[in-house]
Amino acid sequence: MNTEKDKMLSGVEYIASDPLLVKERMRAHELCREFNRTLNIENFSQFFGDCGSNLYIEAPFFCDYLYNINIGNNVYMNFNCTILDCAEVRIGDNVKFGPGVQIYTAGHSLNPRRRELGYEFAHPIVIGKNVWIGGSSIILPGVTIGDDAVVGAGSVVTKNVGCGITVVGNPARSIQGN
Repeated sequence: MNTEKDKMLSGVEYIASDPLLVKERMRAHELCREFNRTLNIENFSQFFGDCGSNLYIEAPFFCDYLYNINIGNNVYMNFNCTILDCAEVRIGDNVKFGPGVQIYTAGHSLNPRRRELGYEFAHPIVIGKNVWIGGSSIILPGVTIGDDAVVGAGSVVTKNVGCGITVVGNPARSIQGN
């Protein structure tokens, strides 16, 4: 792992102010601004890592890199979705996001000295097929949400969610299977 980008992508602490990472984020931010202005999803979707068919994103949409986001078929993202994709974000088929959903692969070091020096970490997030994530929910680094799960509006998901499970609250807790 020679570069900060290599470190970021492998899940170890890295310095996010690295010039290459800053340049790549600025490019993604420009692409997001252009999409939010024009709503040209065909042009925008080519910058994702993988992108299935029938993607619909309501503007505004925000992310860090774009290339770490992999999206299945028939995905809908409502207004004001933010994806901090410093690690891979994998979104399955038939996933629906309510407005204001936030997906955070990134976090800052818990060690105050390392945090002061600018260290961050990133862990992948996986969202299975046929998942509904309610508005203003937050998905934290390293979480996997299983197929057919539901995340209630305003939930903060700190741990994995099993297939067919509904979670609500802060922190999100299971209330039932589907």
